[in-house]
Amino acid sequence: MVTTIQLQPETKARLDAIKVHPRESYDEALNRLLDMAYDPEPLSDETLQKIEEAVADIRAGRCRPFEDVVREQGLE
Repeated sequence: MVTTIQLQPETKARLDAIKVHPRESYDEALNRLLDMAYDPEPLSDETLQKIEEAVADIRAGRCRPFEDVVREQGLE
């Protein structure tokens, strides 16, 4: 089955720009992008807990600005 979709000219130009070769179809290009954007494996309970703890630390001010870490490591 084939479906036609409407795209803005700018969107089509962006799709053209991400093709890995000129003969790659839009279907192949879109599926490649979708594969990169979607991870079917859910996060583990442990990972979700660590994310919640990290967010709580940030909200409580238990963090250092990125710029300070860069400066301390001499990465400027």
